[in-house]
Amino acid sequence: MNSRLLESIAGEYGTPVYVYDESKIISQYNRLKNAFGKQEVKLHYAMKALSNINVLKTLKDQGAGLDAVSIEEVYLGLRAGFEPEEIMYTPNGVAFSEIEEAVALGVMINIDNLSVLEHFGMVFGSLVPVCIRINPHILAGGHANISVGHIDSKFGISIHQLRHIQRIVEHYKLHIVGLHMHTGSDIVDADVFLQGADLLYQAAGYFPELKFMDFGSGFKVAYKEGDFVTPIEEIGTKIGESFQNFCKEYGRELELWFEPGKFLVSESGVLLVSVNVVKQTTSTVFLGVNSGQNHLIRPMFYNAYHRIENISNPAGQKKLYSVVGYICETDTFGYDRPISEAKVGDVLGIYNAGAYGFSMSNQYNSRLRPAEVYIRDGVPHLIRKRETLDDVIRNEVDLTLSPAYAAKMTE
Repeated sequence: MNSRLLESIAGEYGTPVYVYDESKIISQYNRLKNAFGKQEVKLHYAMKALSNINVLKTLKDQGAGLDAVSIEEVYLGLRAGFEPEEIMYTPNGVAFSEIEEAVALGVMINIDNLSVLEHFGMVFGSLVPVCIRINPHILAGGHANISVGHIDSKFGISIHQLRHIQRIVEHYKLHIVGLHMHTGSDIVDADVFLQGADLLYQAAGYFPELKFMDFGSGFKVAYKEGDFVTPIEEIGTKIGESFQNFCKEYGRELELWFEPGKFLVSESGVLLVSVNVVKQTTSTVFLGVNSGQNHLIRPMFYNAYHRIENISNPAGQKKLYSVVGYICETDTFGYDRPISEAKVGDVLGIYNAGAYGFSMSNQYNSRLRPAEVYIRDGVPHLIRKRETLDDVIRNEVDLTLSPAYAAKMTE
């Protein structure tokens, strides 16, 4: 996306605004599909990264399935046109009633808890096929908050509890059709996937009726020049070969699944913000913008780096700025960044904002969530309206305006 197009979008739709390039999403999808060569792979998009219906429909058109982590995401996937069998539902710590609701909808259930697995067996027995999420106890990813395969993780059933899983499966005659693992995000070592794959291959010996294996995701994309990234083609080649060898040993062909989220949508997105103030202190020059952690929490939550450019003055002389938000908390998008000289009213672009940007946004400080714009065939389209104050107060109930409350007070 060039600066001129982004500046025109900011002018037409205002700021802050999320902008996504559909062509980048499609190219990332095709790159991942093609990385496995002749090995067929099924990609289930991790919709928690970005769940706008237009993005979901784009990926459905490419042939993707969905990975949903809540019953609400399941409903959003169905609303976007996905068939129930195209959706993998992978909850964590939910009430069993939510799992029963998902079963009634016909989606694939992925269980990551021994007690839930036993409860599932008591209720459904062999009637409902189910997948099991294994925790491989592999340290992977960067920030601790995105590493989910370690021994203290709340996700998955320990690889060391396979015998216990087997006892539950045999007792309740559960129909186990899939094994799943996800070790974390921002993985740059292909051997991490191979190590996890070997563990799943070994675990498969306990389950003779498998139809698929899901290796999760965690592919790292570049956030700045020279960044280490996941070697997708190397992983595709190595996993493809190892999976084919495993299937020969297992005795039949299984489906190979992955569930990419960030890899597909992160680089497609830019958050456009406007400079409200230029503030010089004794040590720092701040650019205060009309956004904050309420719109993009990743820099604060994960210490994530996002490239920032002055869209209004892309060729200007570089100066060091710290870009901060308007929230009454420490919400710094970037410290000491070389950015083209900026003035009040300039539009800044915060890049790699397509994943876990809008989907993690909130109304802290009673601020409004931004609009979303989708670029399709070079043309921008509004795909989500900017919130208004009515959206903030929509579900509030003012007791002083309630007839029932007034009646009680006069009793």
